[in-house]
Amino acid sequence: MGHPILQQVAIAVTDFNTVELDNIIRDMYDTMASLDGAGLAAPQIGISRRIVIFWVEDNPRYPDIEPVPDTVLINPQIEFLDDSTEEGWEGCLSVPGMRGRVPRATKIKYSGFDATGNKFQRIAEGFHARVVQHEVDHLDGILYPQRMTDMSQFGFEQDGFPVA
Repeated sequence: MGHPILQQVAIAVTDFNTVELDNIIRDMYDTMASLDGAGLAAPQIGISRRIVIFWVEDNPRYPDIEPVPDTVLINPQIEFLDDSTEEGWEGCLSVPGMRGRVPRATKIKYSGFDATGNKFQRIAEGFHARVVQHEVDHLDGILYPQRMTDMSQFGFEQDGFPVA
């Protein structure tokens, strides 16, 4: 938190299916796995590109969460499918040791490209939708505390849970 690259709008990817892109994505997966993350954006590893990854399956930081498909999402677009929102606890590898309650849209459609340049889209709800919104925010220079509406719900975590 506070690093200038995390406060900037990331640059769109124009070249797909390259060794450079594959190396960035591999580094992102290694970083996410080493920290038990649910997702990661390229700016979080110091690269200003519109790339996010996410994947949740048997993650100790999120033991009760439904699985989220293993996804590489490049140059993402999000469409909110209705006006419903839900507050939920979020943490971030760029804001270590902290958690906060963040309102997010409950149902979205997201689209973008995979690493080879194939366009795709998906509908997401619940935690899946939350993860996508959180990671795409990183590409626009937004960290989750900036989305919070009640800062009394922001604090240190212990064993993955907020501490009052």
